Amino acid sequence: MRRVSFVLIPAFVLALTALGAAQGNPEAAKLKNPVPSNAESIAAGKAAFAKNCRFCHGADAKGDGPMAPKDTHPSNLTDAKWDRGSTDGEIFMVVRDGAGPEFKMKGYKGRLADNDIWNIVNYLRSIGPKKK
Repeated sequence: MRRVSFVLIPAFVLALTALGAAQGNPEAAKLKNPVPSNAESIAAGKAAFAKNCRFCHGADAKGDGPMAPKDTHPSNLTDAKWDRGSTDGEIFMVVRDGAGPEFKMKGYKGRLADNDIWNIVNYLRSIGPKKK
């Protein structure tokens, strides 16, 4: 029985993580963007998006990228409905940690600096829904 409990613990943690990601993260919602949204940040975010995100989300961020994994539906980042949160902090956390519950979109933690992710947030704000 001891082996079973060690197997169940990671599954339980994963389920809780997925549930939290699906319901929104109150701490992420409170996270404030430390990078001013200006022309320089938006340009840097656009470049980082083009390098890292456009393959799945598409060049215009409409969710129609040519290399999205099979049977996935990347989000349209220009429409008014954001399923995974609409605050800067929530967007930052999805880019950094990935999109649960299945995490078909892997996070960029360790591959992109936090500042680069905040620049992407500022870029997405410039082309998508405005802050709430």
